[in-house]
Amino acid sequence: MHSVRFTAETSSNGVVERDFLVGEIPGVLWSPVAGSDHAPLVLMGHGGGLHKKTPALMDRAHDLVTTWGFTVVAIDAPGHGDRPRSAEDERTRADFREAHATGDAVRFKSISIRYGASLAERAVPEWQATLDALQTLPAIGTEAPIGYGGGITLGTAIGIPLTAIEPRITAAIFGGGFFAHEALIEAARRITVPIQFLLPWDDEHVDRQSSLALFDAFATKEKTLHANPGDHRAIHWLGLDTEFLPRQLGAISTSPA
Repeated sequence: MHSVRFTAETSSNGVVERDFLVGEIPGVLWSPVAGSDHAPLVLMGHGGGLHKKTPALMDRAHDLVTTWGFTVVAIDAPGHGDRPRSAEDERTRADFREAHATGDAVRFKSISIRYGASLAERAVPEWQATLDALQTLPAIGTEAPIGYGGGITLGTAIGIPLTAIEPRITAAIFGGGFFAHEALIEAARRITVPIQFLLPWDDEHVDRQSSLALFDAFATKEKTLHANPGDHRAIHWLGLDTEFLPRQLGAISTSPA
């Protein structure tokens, strides 16, 4: 098993940010400057074509750290961020651009499903290896409750199969913006932990019925759906249950009494 090798550390506004490597997997860990050992740990996935330090992801991570005292971790998916791109990655990116330019919706969907499944197959073991390594750190250990906060698109394409086989994850946030193919539906049927599901109601590429079918497939009876108008790339979320993960994992509020 690979250990965590920290490569950089910064601190600001009550948050410690540490870049790390687990083998060749690059990641980042956010934690409170003065936190509690074994605080809840949230695994946070990023969107397709993005990386572990996008502004929106970092905003969510900092909020969980400063408001609730959580620790948050993100890693780059294969072929994303600081990861080298394979020949398949490069070929798929070119295919995506061509399908989008020609308006070929059927081909775009086929490419998205195939590539998403390939990324999940590679990324799920990497998330498990990262979690194994993090649990050897005294401040995290095996006692920390674990949730998945992947959100939409690629974060869901990877997070659903991960949560389906990973018993350490006890609550998760998923969402639309990704085609609900058969393998993803089957993985959702194996998930029994509490779920919050975010649905961009007017996604450019993904029909909302596909996302609704995915939501319906989750085996858990403790699931909520939050739909807002807009496409996943520019949506402004309103009315979310921002206390979902703190409620499920156990809040350690850092706010003054």
